Amino acid sequence: MKTAYSLTYFKPLKRPAVALGVFDGLHCGHQRIVARLIKEAKKFHTKSLLVTFFPHPQKEDLLYSLSHRLKLLEELGVDLCLVIRFTPAFRKMSAEEFLQKILLKRVNPVVVLVGRNFTFGRGAEGNWQLLKEYSRKKKFKLVVMDMMTYKGKPVSSSWIRSLIRAGKNSLASKLLGRPLIIFGRVTRGSSLGRRLGYPTANVDADHEVLPPFGVYSVRVKLAGKYFTGICYIGDKPTLRPSGRRKSKGEANIEVHIFGFGGNLYGRKIQIEFVKKIRPQKKFTSVQELARQIKKDIRLCATHLSGKPRQP
Repeated sequence: MKTAYSLTYFKPLKRPAVALGVFDGLHCGHQRIVARLIKEAKKFHTKSLLVTFFPHPQKEDLLYSLSHRLKLLEELGVDLCLVIRFTPAFRKMSAEEFLQKILLKRVNPVVVLVGRNFTFGRGAEGNWQLLKEYSRKKKFKLVVMDMMTYKGKPVSSSWIRSLIRAGKNSLASKLLGRPLIIFGRVTRGSSLGRRLGYPTANVDADHEVLPPFGVYSVRVKLAGKYFTGICYIGDKPTLRPSGRRKSKGEANIEVHIFGFGGNLYGRKIQIEFVKKIRPQKKFTSVQELARQIKKDIRLCATHLSGKPRQP
């Protein structure tokens, strides 16, 4: 998949099939739109183009980073993605300006796909009804997709965010259409885990929405291979200086990969959550913490059988 990170670098296609939206998380509802986009592109013998926006127009915390979102879009088979930077100037653009200057002049679609809840333009003044008017005048096909529902409730990124933060990982995974994961880069930490006999990789997550603090059994994807392991998310209460309060949203992410002894600094890894083992707990000493880690690892290895999962 080719990606244009700005309108400046976007080379217009010959009347592509176009989907518009943020597509944060690329949940089941988004996947349905993408599948229809690819189908329409084949029908019109043209390329599929997905137009997305970054950062999030509603200033929401991201379920997935932009790079992760683009990776998933490529896996779904999209030909080209145009990332429009949601700058203060772009926020002030009217719906009519967006349609005239960007959609029609720069993109020139043969078909446009949107979710029924899609809005655009200053103050979210544009919607699918306005697109419908333009489609009749400018001769492009409009496909408006109804929101996917689960047990009568519309599937949305905001609902999934709330489920993840509440620790309802199973339902969040169902709505995402894939396991709950963290994607990030390994950074240097305090090396306490190594001194305790359990080396951990400290992960700087590419996105903001994380499960609640605690210990989880996980699968880790590294360079195309899967390993099993244990992950801690929290603010290290045992090691925190007395009286120090954690900053809002402060979270450390550490993963111990079973049977792996290589150097991971600077590398990207994917952490897939399997089951929560226990909540975060403050221990009276580092020795007590070490004993608990040993128990946690034994429990995780029981559920995961201690074997790498094949891709």
